[in-house]
Amino acid sequence: MNKIARRAFVVAGLAWLAPAALAGNAAPPLMLAEVYRRGLPLADYWVSEKYDGVRGYWDGKQLWTRGGERIVAPAWFTAALPAVPMDGELWAGRGRFAHAVSTVRSQTPADPAWREMRFMVFDLPASPGDFTTRLAALRKLLPITEAPWIVPVPQLRATTHEALQALLDKTVRMGGEGLMLHRGGSLYRAERNVDLVKVKPFDDAEARVLSYVPGRGKHAGRMGAMWVETADGKRFRLGGGFSDAERESPPAIGSWVTYRYNGTNPSGLPRFARFLRVRDDGS
Repeated sequence: MNKIARRAFVVAGLAWLAPAALAGNAAPPLMLAEVYRRGLPLADYWVSEKYDGVRGYWDGKQLWTRGGERIVAPAWFTAALPAVPMDGELWAGRGRFAHAVSTVRSQTPADPAWREMRFMVFDLPASPGDFTTRLAALRKLLPITEAPWIVPVPQLRATTHEALQALLDKTVRMGGEGLMLHRGGSLYRAERNVDLVKVKPFDDAEARVLSYVPGRGKHAGRMGAMWVETADGKRFRLGGGFSDAERESPPAIGSWVTYRYNGTNPSGLPRFARFLRVRDDGS
């Protein structure tokens, strides 16, 4: 049995465990981001770096992923957090996404790995008032002297499209992923809307893995591409962007992946789509 077939067999064999593992774990009600488009009025927006980590929701007692999975962090990591809901990113530094994911997903927390993590807090979901008011409240709660790994995300006022692009270029050159925009006058609403906007140097989106396409030539014996489906039902073949290791052990059938693309065709399908990574439960 080759590695693709073996992977499919294992996924199918473990599928029955998923409902029990996730039973009762409802996804936290998080605000999700739209994609920035030029022309968006920026006068009432705050801008910050988009941290390339794992979305983390602190409910006042426990950390959760965007998908509703319990995060098993060391007691010392969360001990100083206030008993109020906080929305943020569990981050290991620029260019260290893999470390953040492996640390957060581990059910046996390793102190050395967590010592390299930061909880970058950008909002207080249960706090009253608009984002500017919530930001003021957040700045009163953080930072915490005895817990320097709990960090309030620096926020600046946005100005113009040109200034935003200059900041984006600088951030990417320094190894950052992009920027986030929060509308100052917005309430915290658990939906995707333009009150929260991501600014990146490329378009990206998510799709669910449907099946594998066997490779040919240099990719014979491993995955050549995979068929995926977007949330609105569009299906297409995703074949670029994979490393050799990812072709040897591809994302599981049924998992969600993030892909980059350059605009869309008249059919609505993405142009030049290429794999970026397995979905990180981020913004």
